[in-house]
Amino acid sequence: MQTFNLPAVPKTLIFDIDGTLYTSSEFVQEQIDVQVRHWADLNGMTHEEARNRISEFRRKYAEENGGKKISLGNVFLNFGIDIDTSIQWRIQLLKPENYLKPNPNLKAALEEASKKFSLIAVTNNPVEAARKTLSVIGIDKNISNIIGLDTCKKSKPAKEILDLALERTGSKAEECISIGDRYDIDLALPIQMGMGGVLVDGAEEVIQFIKSL
Repeated sequence: MQTFNLPAVPKTLIFDIDGTLYTSSEFVQEQIDVQVRHWADLNGMTHEEARNRISEFRRKYAEENGGKKISLGNVFLNFGIDIDTSIQWRIQLLKPENYLKPNPNLKAALEEASKKFSLIAVTNNPVEAARKTLSVIGIDKNISNIIGLDTCKKSKPAKEILDLALERTGSKAEECISIGDRYDIDLALPIQMGMGGVLVDGAEEVIQFIKSL
């Protein structure tokens, strides 16, 4: 876990979901690969050819942008797949119930956190798919406020998404902590806007951080 610029008196916790509120590298990878396989099937490519094209685009993007990563939604935009199509693919294809299970320890930690902070999730999946994931983990009632890919029709990192999170929670940037597993996607922009940031590797580190507050 790494922390950045934590506010003295935080008011709001902004959570990424995938790879953050659960620990399953298998499901994180499958969310990417199932969409890549679907794209391949629709366009007469082998799955391996499609994977290679995505990997090569990401490699070049990182090379040209100081090592920064790019979300899959933004990768697909560069291949002519619009956000509305990405939204429908994710709703149709993602099956968290095949990979995840309830996490009572995380649920308990979030219940305690909700007594002191506003909790909101910001994800690059559609709200429907995100809520299904939270439901499988058993925390959909703890984090009911979700901003998804279909909310602003933009993929993280995008300032519009964070501005909406501030509006919904009635918070200033300097009162918020963004928590996620990818620095470039989940933390770099929030920190630039004045928020605190916490880089985690799955749910256990989220629990650990919440307990430290």
